[in-house]
Amino acid sequence: MQHTRSPFRPIPDICKEVQEETRKHMNQLTKPTGSLGCLEELVIRLAGITGEKIPDVSRKAVVVMCGDHGVAREGVSAYPQEVTGLMIHNFVRGGAAVNVLARQANAEVHVVDVGSLLAEVPEGVINRKVRLGTDNFAERPAMSEEEATEAIRAGIEIVGQLRQKGVQLLAVGEMGIGNTTAGTAIAAALTGQPAAALTGTGTGIRQEGLQRKIRVIEQALEKHRLSAERPLDVLSKVGGLEIAGMVGCFIGAAQERIPAVMDGLISTAAALIAVKLDPKVLPYLFASHLSVEPGHRVLLDALGLEPLLHARMRLGEASGAALSFPIFDAAVAIAREMATFADLGLPDPE
Repeated sequence: MQHTRSPFRPIPDICKEVQEETRKHMNQLTKPTGSLGCLEELVIRLAGITGEKIPDVSRKAVVVMCGDHGVAREGVSAYPQEVTGLMIHNFVRGGAAVNVLARQANAEVHVVDVGSLLAEVPEGVINRKVRLGTDNFAERPAMSEEEATEAIRAGIEIVGQLRQKGVQLLAVGEMGIGNTTAGTAIAAALTGQPAAALTGTGTGIRQEGLQRKIRVIEQALEKHRLSAERPLDVLSKVGGLEIAGMVGCFIGAAQERIPAVMDGLISTAAALIAVKLDPKVLPYLFASHLSVEPGHRVLLDALGLEPLLHARMRLGEASGAALSFPIFDAAVAIAREMATFADLGLPDPE
């Protein structure tokens, strides 16, 4: 293993005692034990993360990491690379799907440029640009390990700043034309599954483009000789700067005891890298939804996590993660507001 622990600040353990207190509380509510399914599991996990018997996750934020990919020149996307920059402008104007969904959940959206091709970063975007896009990993490594680490550090620092502002629940997503190719290459390298079984249509490429995308990934895996035991090498060889930034967000969230909600394929690929770098990240992660990208289920299985939603989404941007926020609110409300058997003068169930 390249890193058995994160090279950054240590990650605290989950509060198992508080978690058990919340589990007992949930069993005392006026319902059959376990009958609220994932809502019960959700609030119990949140209690362990926050150290609060009735956790408070009312202050929510969405981080959208943005970067461009040299591999886009291989024709692996249905959209031109300029769309990355156009969407960055759209995010700060509040016109993207994630903006709409975040407003519904009363969450703030923070847009971070860690590696787009934009010469000038728009006002309202957090500028942590490491470089202007990655190299084409079909030809050479996407970036150096030092550049990947710099982007990881940016993600960690941004989450630390959000914690200082009182953020209690974090969604992590991305924008970058070509990044489903990078995310799928990471998935193949880390899980050992064949690229053909993991690769989806991304932005909506046709069959010819899909076959080209599979070939690009297969050739890159062979060229770079990637190993699941070397996650930082995988990230630097076939990843993206926005993916590295998300790795940092997941590590930073765990360091700050903030529950972190993954989005789709690319966000989950970043989460798996974070867990490979430091396994103590895993208890802080939540799977929001199951993407239609075939590699997403494989990544979730590798993490041992079940998605809260099945909505046939494949947009990215943290849209699925933002959509899941009301489920977190519902779980906490159940724990806080529902009557117990004792309230009704009845004995607790055995």
